[in-house]
Amino acid sequence: MSHPIVTALLAYGMSGKVFHAPFLETNAGFELYAVLERNEKKAAADFPSIKSISNIDDLLADKAIELVVVNTPNNTHFDYAKQVLEADKNVLIEKPAATSAADFMELLELAKRVGKQVFVYQNRRYSSDFLATKAVIESGWLGDIVEMHVRFDRYRPTIGPKVFKETQVPGSGIWFDLGAHLVDQAISLFGKPVNHFGKKSILRKESVVDDYSFMHIEFAKKVNVFITASMLVTNPQTGIVIHGTRGSFVKRFCDEQENQLIAGMSPLAKEFGLELPNNEGTLTYVDEHNQVQSESVPSMRGNYNELFEHLYESIRNGKSFPVSNEEIIEQLKLLE
Repeated sequence: MSHPIVTALLAYGMSGKVFHAPFLETNAGFELYAVLERNEKKAAADFPSIKSISNIDDLLADKAIELVVVNTPNNTHFDYAKQVLEADKNVLIEKPAATSAADFMELLELAKRVGKQVFVYQNRRYSSDFLATKAVIESGWLGDIVEMHVRFDRYRPTIGPKVFKETQVPGSGIWFDLGAHLVDQAISLFGKPVNHFGKKSILRKESVVDDYSFMHIEFAKKVNVFITASMLVTNPQTGIVIHGTRGSFVKRFCDEQENQLIAGMSPLAKEFGLELPNNEGTLTYVDEHNQVQSESVPSMRGNYNELFEHLYESIRNGKSFPVSNEEIIEQLKLLE
């Protein structure tokens, strides 16, 4: 990778500091060149060699920048991505890509006109728990998939400090925040949804955004996926449960990459992406002798960096990006 992609971040909150900067800094295919910091210069303190720019117009006017990461509040993604494309730069948008499928399709049309690309950051396709789940499905041990249950459980009964997440604006609430991950995982496994039914509720005292969400999605071949996200669960339930015609797989959500990054671990560390002990999944299946067998399934190493590897190959070598625009459009239709 002798020609790194010169990249800028539009924010340096948790998303920028935890999910983007460590990979842009350590992946040889990228150069972390600039960060938009209107007030505190936290990125400049962590990375003294970068440009800390106070004005988005100045950042977009810098011709050295090839890729801009839009990691701002959800309701700003469309407007900022549009500005990035109009400035003749590629854009990587944090999930959700927009607050409507129509807005995302408008971005794709604009990208086509200006000859640039739109990518969406769906990092949880590269979580250790999900990678193990995908491998079990592809192994065939479960037979034909009948149903899958995935859920994000948290206990946050009070209103959080992040105003943009707790304000009634497009893209706020738990469904757009956590549901976007779960819907994307389901679509990446089973393709285009056939039918769906969903419900959102506001349950916390003084909340104005949804803090509970549920959706039943039907896919081809009668595959049923049940998605739940809640802010009021004191005893988190198993995150992944799959039943097929020959077996079942149960796995808790336990990817360690976020915790490791928050603790300051480099993505290059040998321990990075490894789950903690005793978090193996359980595969129960009927063998060739019609006997029920049960065995532990260790997780694969989580690897958010793989998304950046694909991003590099797409921009530099024209290879397809695994998070397709067609999948994102279907995701946004369900999030809406």
